[in-house]
Amino acid sequence: MNYSQWDWNVGKKVIADLSQWRNAFEWVEEPYVSPDGETIAAIVKTDDMAFSVCENGVSWEKYFDKIWYLRFGSGNCPVAIVSENSMWTVAVAGQPWGNWYEFVWDTRFSLDGKYITVAAQDGSKYFAVSDGIAWQQAFFSISNLAVSHDGKNAAAVVQTIPFNSGDIFKFQEGCYTVAVNGKTWDNNFLNVWDMSFSPDGRHLAAEVRKTLYDYTIVVDGQPWDKNFLSVWKPKFNPKDGSVTAPVKVNGGWALARNGEVIWEERFFQLWHHQYSPDGENIAAIVAPKFGQWTIAVNGKPWPSTFNNLVTDLAISPDGKRTACAARTKGQWHIAADGQCWDNGYDMAWAPVFSPDSRHIAAKVEKNGRFFIVIDGRPLTYDFAAAWGPLFSPDSNKLLVRGIGGGKNDGNYCRYVFELSEFLA
Repeated sequence: MNYSQWDWNVGKKVIADLSQWRNAFEWVEEPYVSPDGETIAAIVKTDDMAFSVCENGVSWEKYFDKIWYLRFGSGNCPVAIVSENSMWTVAVAGQPWGNWYEFVWDTRFSLDGKYITVAAQDGSKYFAVSDGIAWQQAFFSISNLAVSHDGKNAAAVVQTIPFNSGDIFKFQEGCYTVAVNGKTWDNNFLNVWDMSFSPDGRHLAAEVRKTLYDYTIVVDGQPWDKNFLSVWKPKFNPKDGSVTAPVKVNGGWALARNGEVIWEERFFQLWHHQYSPDGENIAAIVAPKFGQWTIAVNGKPWPSTFNNLVTDLAISPDGKRTACAARTKGQWHIAADGQCWDNGYDMAWAPVFSPDSRHIAAKVEKNGRFFIVIDGRPLTYDFAAAWGPLFSPDSNKLLVRGIGGGKNDGNYCRYVFELSEFLA
């Protein structure tokens, strides 16, 4: 997304009064906000049992029998799965794709939101559909849909051999594989789970189970030479194209590259690993001991641990900092670089780094109200609902999107704050 083209003028902009929507429609579902903050949209139901999407107070011209999974795609344009006459497809800004299917689900976007892919069913056949074009090959089942960063390639776990639910011997022969743009890998496996495309979209890695007890990683259809007790989702190094994955070995969990363990430390659990943009550093969510969670960077865990969970790992653009949301002793916190921010909350969401890596912002909840916290300091505004903050390309401003900045206030507003004034 081209953040530089957004409106970064400091101030408050009132976008829509949601209280008027509730008077205009029989019901209004959960609203969603575009990344640039200029549009708020929600699925709405009219008195005559028809559904539409209301954008900034104006409904789509076309109505449908049912709408679900509303999100925003390219150009901050609303996208939803829609139904008409018991058939389903995808609608972009109210315009449905030309082809309809018995069911559609699992919407996936390219990084820029331009390309859209979904899983679809027609009769007993399953396949993927990208921008309205279905795979030529269909399968007995489809799951774990994945798309490349540019959105031009799609992959999914597919069942190529039919078997009854009680036919354990047929299952153990291997009935699942991966299809990329509808073309299957040569080998079948007992199970295939999460997959990752390489940054350029030319290669694909997946976690698989080869036998009842052997797990490994498969890259472009070729398994690693070594098997493990278990594995988690693989990732490609953006620098050299090598593939890494958390693997379970004797002694605990470790990180492996191309089948060889590279982290000496053994953890009770290790998953959700991420690379810095330059590929020099790797961070992961780990449990050094049972019931203790933290972040490890290049195999070295933070000194601080959390007894409930750690989630939403983030790495700074320069690759030198890490942050996460963590829950310990019943309270949520934002933690960065091994240290918790001072305040605890009822809930905390994914931390976001500024482009220059100096600042961190996050959405948090306390006593039913939502706040934006920057470097541990909350903004003075609180909201009835809010969305994650975003920094300007020059890292000097912060975009905040929220509903109900005051008591009994139903307005959705977008705010742009100057960081120098707030953090002075």
